[in-house]
Amino acid sequence: MDKFWLKSYPEGVPAEIDCTPYRSLVHLLEEAFQKYGARNAFVCMGKYLTYAEVDQLSKKVAAWLQSRGMQKGARVAIMMPNILQYPVVIAAILRAGYVVVNVNPLYTPRELEHQLNDSGAEAIFVLENFATTLQQVLTRTKIKHVVVATMGDLMGAKGLMVNLVVRHVKKMVPEFLLPGSTPFKRLLSEASSMILKPIATTQEDVAFLQYTGGTTGVSKGAMLSHRNVIANVLQAEAWLSPGLDKGPKIEQLVFVCALPLYHIFALTICGVFGMRVGALNLLIPNPRDIAGLIKELSKYQINTFPAVNTLYNALVNHPDFSKLDCSSYRVCVGGGMAVQKAVADKWMAATGCPIIEGYGLSETSPIACANPPTIAAYNGSIGLPIPSTEIAILDDAGNPVALGQAGEIAIRGPQVMMGYWNRPAETASVMTPDGFFKSGDIGVMDERGYTKIVDRKKDMILVSGFNVYPNEVEGVVAEHPGVLECACIGVPDEHAGEVVKLFVVRKDPSLTSEELMAYCKEQLTGYKRPKYIEFRSELPKTNVGKILRRELRDEKVEQKKAA
Repeated sequence: MDKFWLKSYPEGVPAEIDCTPYRSLVHLLEEAFQKYGARNAFVCMGKYLTYAEVDQLSKKVAAWLQSRGMQKGARVAIMMPNILQYPVVIAAILRAGYVVVNVNPLYTPRELEHQLNDSGAEAIFVLENFATTLQQVLTRTKIKHVVVATMGDLMGAKGLMVNLVVRHVKKMVPEFLLPGSTPFKRLLSEASSMILKPIATTQEDVAFLQYTGGTTGVSKGAMLSHRNVIANVLQAEAWLSPGLDKGPKIEQLVFVCALPLYHIFALTICGVFGMRVGALNLLIPNPRDIAGLIKELSKYQINTFPAVNTLYNALVNHPDFSKLDCSSYRVCVGGGMAVQKAVADKWMAATGCPIIEGYGLSETSPIACANPPTIAAYNGSIGLPIPSTEIAILDDAGNPVALGQAGEIAIRGPQVMMGYWNRPAETASVMTPDGFFKSGDIGVMDERGYTKIVDRKKDMILVSGFNVYPNEVEGVVAEHPGVLECACIGVPDEHAGEVVKLFVVRKDPSLTSEELMAYCKEQLTGYKRPKYIEFRSELPKTNVGKILRRELRDEKVEQKKAA
């Protein structure tokens, strides 16, 4: 394939990256622990952990996990926000020879049960704030070992006060009962005399099951191998270096980790790339508290700030953001959803640092394309294929289209997943015979190699960087006794990019939107819930009775034009 886009690369960025120096992610992390031992690795609510401490703590947790008798390749789930335990537990699971299953802690019991059963997870680390959700489904899963963490576990004496406030002042910990579970601090005590048994992990072993809706509504695990994530970390390093290295030398880079570590973007960029380069990662447990986030940002000389459009937008529209000193910002990477020009322009004006828009998916670990970090301003594209990556624009028959023509974006490179966990048919449907992953997004590539996304082939809705699949939302709503049939689409939203709009034909004439909203709140996590509900007497259908979501979408577009 002619990689003509290489001519557009910034000076010094290689065409290819070499993954061979690392046997596994464990090798990569252990190198960072040795190289940067005395440095601070993570900070959360003012409490620091050094690289040496992450090394020692993760060794203990890994040894404890091995003592439970699980075989190599067993799946271990993490259900926590960005707190100090998260990076420790990720490193521990990988060092013990197991597979990390990242879980959104805001999941409803229904969503959690599906993910735990689909992955076959045998153990889970859960923050006590979310333990009540786990309690509701535990007996219907294969989980044998539960570790319950608290916000203050790794904060020393300060942790007692933190836990007191979280539990009794803010009342953020609903009552729960998990008999036989192990408190995180007790685990550390039990593990004090345990020895970690080295495991021969290779690049081809699965490191993460990263759950995504893929091309349909059933949430499934993208199998990301050690090689996939190593490759994407090295690709990110090669690509972002011209931006990170500009200006005076920085002794230690400071990354903002405001996006949740269970999201692939934060996991790769902050969780692994940050450690690979010896950065200090600022962990933000609740990025929705914008005032609190700005207060944390004011304490550090930030260099790298990966985020989604909605977070950048919320920050630049907050009155306190203008008081921050942003002079040390070098690379701000926008991903997860489209960056809006209005937001990019405001961010540039406020910080002097352009948002580098990138593109990728859980299935690509995630970065596939990105704008060069040397750009002067937002350009509306998702950039160029990063090193060792090929992008093809395909027609419906799977053939490449001419430059400038629209087609499905397909990606080939060492960061592309091994496949979907236990779903060979689903895997076959998204992979071409020559190894390209079909993204479901429609794009156009220009003669320089820059790609713009013009539409989505699939019905997925993108809410603040999170995938929402109409099949799942409709399946949940259809179970409500007052609903005859339903359909949902994404509609534009100034803050979230898109939000869910639900169309419903009532079975019970007295059904109200408030009643349906309350039902959805029980069954769906926040970003999946409909923001708007419209009742109809009927929904548009094909001759065979399939509901036409596209007609509902087109109808909204026409109404907008008319307005």
